[in-house]
Amino acid sequence: MPPDHDPERCNPEDYIKPPSKTQKDLEVQLLLTLILGVSALIAFCILRPRWPSLYSARKRRLDRNVGLPELPNSFFGWMPRLYRVTEEQILASAGLDAFVFLAFFKMAIRLFATMSFTAVVVLWPINYHYRHFQVVLNDSQTSGDDEPDRSREKTFLWAYVVFTYFFVALTLYSVNWETVRIVRFRQDYLGSQSTVTDRTFRLTGIPMRLRSGDKLKNLIERLDIGLVDSVTLCRDWKELDEVVEHRDQTLRKLEAAWAKHLKLQEQAVTKQHGDATQTSNDDSSSGEAGSYRDDEESGENTRLLVNGSNRPPFLEGDRPEVRIRYGPLKLRTRKVDAIDYYEEKLRRLDERVMDARGKEYEAADMALVTMDSVASCQMVIQARIDPRPGRLLTKSAPSPSDLVWRNTYALRGVRRFKSWAITLFITFLTLIWIFPTAILASWLSICTIKRVMPSFYTWLSDHPIILSLLQNGAPTLVVSLLNVAVPYLYDFLSNRQGMISQGDVELSLISKNFFFTFFNTFFVFAVSRTGFDFWSVLRGFLKDTSKIPAVIASDVEELSIFYIGFIMLQGIGLMPFRVLEVGSVFLYPIYRMTSSTPRDFARLQKPPVFQYGFYLPTALLVFNLCLIYSVLKWGFVILIFGTVYFALGYFTFKYMVLYAMDQPQHATGGAWRIICYRIVIGLLVFEVVMVGQIASLAAFVQSVTILPLIPFTIWYSFYFTRRFEPLTKYIALRAIKSRADADSEEAVDDASDDEDEPRQSQALLRRGSTLDEFKERGLVFVNPSLVVPLQQPWIYHDPPPPLSAGDTETDGDQSSQGQPALILPNADSTLGIGDDNVWINGAGRDD
Repeated sequence: MPPDHDPERCNPEDYIKPPSKTQKDLEVQLLLTLILGVSALIAFCILRPRWPSLYSARKRRLDRNVGLPELPNSFFGWMPRLYRVTEEQILASAGLDAFVFLAFFKMAIRLFATMSFTAVVVLWPINYHYRHFQVVLNDSQTSGDDEPDRSREKTFLWAYVVFTYFFVALTLYSVNWETVRIVRFRQDYLGSQSTVTDRTFRLTGIPMRLRSGDKLKNLIERLDIGLVDSVTLCRDWKELDEVVEHRDQTLRKLEAAWAKHLKLQEQAVTKQHGDATQTSNDDSSSGEAGSYRDDEESGENTRLLVNGSNRPPFLEGDRPEVRIRYGPLKLRTRKVDAIDYYEEKLRRLDERVMDARGKEYEAADMALVTMDSVASCQMVIQARIDPRPGRLLTKSAPSPSDLVWRNTYALRGVRRFKSWAITLFITFLTLIWIFPTAILASWLSICTIKRVMPSFYTWLSDHPIILSLLQNGAPTLVVSLLNVAVPYLYDFLSNRQGMISQGDVELSLISKNFFFTFFNTFFVFAVSRTGFDFWSVLRGFLKDTSKIPAVIASDVEELSIFYIGFIMLQGIGLMPFRVLEVGSVFLYPIYRMTSSTPRDFARLQKPPVFQYGFYLPTALLVFNLCLIYSVLKWGFVILIFGTVYFALGYFTFKYMVLYAMDQPQHATGGAWRIICYRIVIGLLVFEVVMVGQIASLAAFVQSVTILPLIPFTIWYSFYFTRRFEPLTKYIALRAIKSRADADSEEAVDDASDDEDEPRQSQALLRRGSTLDEFKERGLVFVNPSLVVPLQQPWIYHDPPPPLSAGDTETDGDQSSQGQPALILPNADSTLGIGDDNVWINGAGRDD
């Protein structure tokens, strides 16, 4: 600490900005991240062949016809095989969303590898020579406010201008090139299939007089676009959905009561068996044979849960009980047998479900219309049916398994209000989150430790490596942990915004989490370096905007070491922990201890779900940090570690999406639009930072020269919207026709040679069917509450069959098709049905 520093008061800037001035700090952080990362990787290589139910969960569930290669069980032998998995295999076995996600990482590797080479070869020598390059974080930056223009004296800053233009152009070129490639693959993939989702569109804003299946069918067919296969008119099924949900909760309670009862029986039988064994030991040797037979029969009875006359006597209260309320205002209470109570309640709920399924419900203003062809559906989606605003609007339909049925009949005004209310609430949370971030950082600061625990500070002073590790690594660790924890809260809130599909929820989660990570991890620290004085600094900016370039320039560059540590920790240190699935490993014993019923234990066998909203925002933040710091003094180090981050991330996430985790969403690569727009935001921040950085060095001519890049980058975002965005949402009609004629020799007139790659991949995709066709086999657009078979209590090891179809279903033809189509809005409630049964029964199957 400096001698003039008051020991009773800590400087807030020291919480985030590492005060150290030696290169040892970077070495210590690199060593720490290497220890973390290598240990996690070694643990994964050891555990992967031993826990295939966790680390090969998705591969074990895939159909053998899906062309995903097996990975050897050797220690490092799986790595070369995983590396050789091609993009065509990724597309065929994991779908468009995984393909787009991994394509972003590949693009980042190519881009930052090129930028790293340029920065090391050219920018590093320039900075070292002209800016006295060294590891000093608090070197004085002279502001241009009090100095004359020194543009002629500081000619080396023209290199900053040139490389700012070069890096912006290279980034936009990479985005443009990758977008063209992704669009081509997407059109080729979707145009080759004909799933019920591709042939269905969502019609909203239906007036009252047209809320009939026959009327809507006649309306669409009169447009001479195509024939309508079916119309699913969404109705107000709230009563039915609530009854089915109530039945599911009651079923779980009945299973829990049975589990408790059987556990008491086992304990009683074990005790009785122990008493019998003790008595047999006192018998004469002549009775040993009879005693042996008794023990054998007792063991068999134990396995059969003591049926018949060997059942031990149970006193009142041995069976689980539940307290119920009754009488006026539910003031009276009484304990009753839990099993009998829930069985009777379940029987009555079954009757209510059957009655509710037979009722007629009021039609909502939404319908799902399935056409006879993909081309007809796409023509309707890309057109306007009604000349009046807000009437008969057409949109793409989500997959039946991805549809959130409870939101299909919710009023548009209510859904819109929930969406805006939660968005504003999340914005408010993001803005106030800077304070807990700063408070946590202050608790971990060296200044606070010296003031609160002086003896511990004395010990740290005698161990400089640990001291350096704490003062440099603690703030990075706080920010990293918040980036892991907050998405769970945002996921909870996003699921309550009233969105129609889980795919829409996933895309919304990506946007929300990126806003949080970028705002709290970069913007707050770039403006004030701590959350305590953020608002005061912001008010100062509003009074005098001329201070913005100088403040941003000094703060951004002084935080270089902080962000180097952040990227190192995220890439080298934490990336191997992602593939290790530490959360699943640590939570499994807890889930197992809290599980009591066979259905609960079956849930433990399900693979975890890969959510792009949890992983993509951090990758976008690292991408933008690499852009923003690319030209600055420490830019070459950040670019190198950024390249390492995306290389390790590509390898890690490739394994996770292909072999380890499920991806139930069906967003058809919609995340690419979000990726591109967030990259544009990063470019704009990069250009503003460079303007301020050069202006703070009193080189105003060079600073002004960068300004044209800002409107050009904004123009590119509009260019992207007009040219590429429609092709990332819809299927081009020409792509559909060319796929229908894929076996013919006719060539498209303006087809270029670079189309050969996706056309060749089509042979692989069409070997059986696309992944979407495989997943949507037998799916129909029908509310599961109307047709899903009612499940019986799952008491013993094997799952029970559902109740007879005649007692539970209204349409035998629909229900007799593939059961995986008929899943409840909450997938957890369907364990033991369809696809979950496949997983449970095949859990021990070797690949």
